[in-house]
Amino acid sequence: MSADVTASPELETQAAATLPGLLSRSYARYSTFTVAAAVIDDEGRVHYGVNVENAAYPVGTCAEQTAIGAMITAGGSRVIDRVLIAAGSDAVVQPCGACRQRIAEFAGKTCEIVSVQAGRPTQRTDFWTLLPQSFGPRDLE
Repeated sequence: MSADVTASPELETQAAATLPGLLSRSYARYSTFTVAAAVIDDEGRVHYGVNVENAAYPVGTCAEQTAIGAMITAGGSRVIDRVLIAAGSDAVVQPCGACRQRIAEFAGKTCEIVSVQAGRPTQRTDFWTLLPQSFGPRDLE
């Protein structure tokens, strides 16, 4: 695992500003609840994703899951420093339970969840407070 580093404020600001524009790419035909996410890895690279629903509920994919997949596909780091989340409703949203487990697979020790409203970072939550005593890769070593 790479050492934890904190993403620069400029990088976070840029990623947050990008998310509202990605909401229109979301495929939320059934719920109409659009979500866009950015995963910033510990090398300072940003990976984006949107939610993609499916008629065979609940086999769609969440925006966080899509962004994590983009991170893995891009190669390089597999350590998440920060996850930014924007909803089309402009509400403060947190990852669902399944996404919390997916994030835990790659989250660094100082990983944060950052809510984005109007293209700006707002509420900040330490990821590990959302999933205390979680099961993860360390349990299999």
